[in-house]
Amino acid sequence: MLIIGNGRLLTRDERNTYHENGAVCCDGGVIVEIGKTAALKQMYPEAEFLDAGGGVIMPGLINAHSHIYSALSRGLSIKGYNPVNFYEVLDGMWWAIDRRLTLAGTRCSASQTYIDSIKNGVTTLYDHHAGYGAIEGSLFEIADVARAMHYRTCLCYEVSDRDGKEKRDAAIRENAEFIKHAKAQNSDMIKAMFGLHAAFTLSDETLELCFKHKPADIGFHIHVAEGMNDVYDSLDRYAKRTVNRLHDMGILGKRTIAGHCIHLSPGEMELLKATDTMVVNNPESNMGNAVGCSPVLQLMDRQILVGLGTDAYTHDMLESLKVALLIQRHNAMMPNVGWREVMQMLFYNNAKIGARAFTTPLGVLAPGAAADIAVFDYKPFTPFGADNADGHILFGFSGKGCVHTVIDGKIAMKDRTILCCDEEEINAKTLETAKKLWGSLNG
Repeated sequence: MLIIGNGRLLTRDERNTYHENGAVCCDGGVIVEIGKTAALKQMYPEAEFLDAGGGVIMPGLINAHSHIYSALSRGLSIKGYNPVNFYEVLDGMWWAIDRRLTLAGTRCSASQTYIDSIKNGVTTLYDHHAGYGAIEGSLFEIADVARAMHYRTCLCYEVSDRDGKEKRDAAIRENAEFIKHAKAQNSDMIKAMFGLHAAFTLSDETLELCFKHKPADIGFHIHVAEGMNDVYDSLDRYAKRTVNRLHDMGILGKRTIAGHCIHLSPGEMELLKATDTMVVNNPESNMGNAVGCSPVLQLMDRQILVGLGTDAYTHDMLESLKVALLIQRHNAMMPNVGWREVMQMLFYNNAKIGARAFTTPLGVLAPGAAADIAVFDYKPFTPFGADNADGHILFGFSGKGCVHTVIDGKIAMKDRTILCCDEEEINAKTLETAKKLWGSLNG
């Protein structure tokens, strides 16, 4: 049993309950009690106590879309790489990396992604993996790392036609076999989806094969209308827009995540709503790739479930929260929009997305919910409470302010020190692996 207390506690339940000197008690991976620190310590005197030191105790954050395979790119420069459009970004950088990624590289990438996430108070990560240099067993390698670090994650493999039918078929098998594995494990720490790249790299034949190999209770995780090339391809080859094509192929639905969703028509938004498809916005990546601004305000006006991800541009969800607000206001040229929407995305909608894959409630501090908790070192110098906590978070917090991270009731990080693995040993292995990858890219 573990108590995390002596902090300003934000539950993020429907009432957004706040305790000035609050505590949360965990047992067996779930929360059993919320209340005042003194009361919980008296109630459970034998429990281990993790001192928040007056910081802010809140639910662990959820990243609804990321890419583990990109981890080894940090600091990388590829000779001759100077993209002028989104396709050149994909072909010149990301596809070049994933074609050379070994299983050892995948394992290092997973370790670093999960470590960085823990350091930023992110306790659940939805990953969309690609590693066409070593497809078979790649999701199993990632899952093995997640189990060793006791990290909560939902995995899939990115099916694409871009490297031919043999690798496409291997990617389909990897999804199908891992889904069977995850189901057999029956663990609420590791879940599976069926991954698809963007529609412009997927033929109708491939989409039909993927639909055939996906169990009915599993959703797809796919990039949708991220760049205009996705839109043009659907119009030129199929005489329909991207979302319409995916709808006709049976890809949409309440268990499917449509990543990015930037270049959408009103009709496509209505299809996403009608099928109850989840959308995940990745503002920093969209801006970095110069692909545009997702119509988040319009999507949420239609009551589409829109969550927040990072696309691996960062693992700091609070950084992405800030950027999500700024780009929506900049795009609308209105300084009074977006606040409600971006807070809803990160703190409530991501939890709802989690509920469609995981059994235990995520993203809330309440009895029966997952014991996934982040503590941030934050000492306010202006009034702080439930009514203005979002303003403090937006303007005063950062991911690196996280001091303690608890996942499934186990302390993954304490006082900024990773406890769930040997970080220095992993860093040393990753450095050697990255050197080999970079050498092959610039050889």
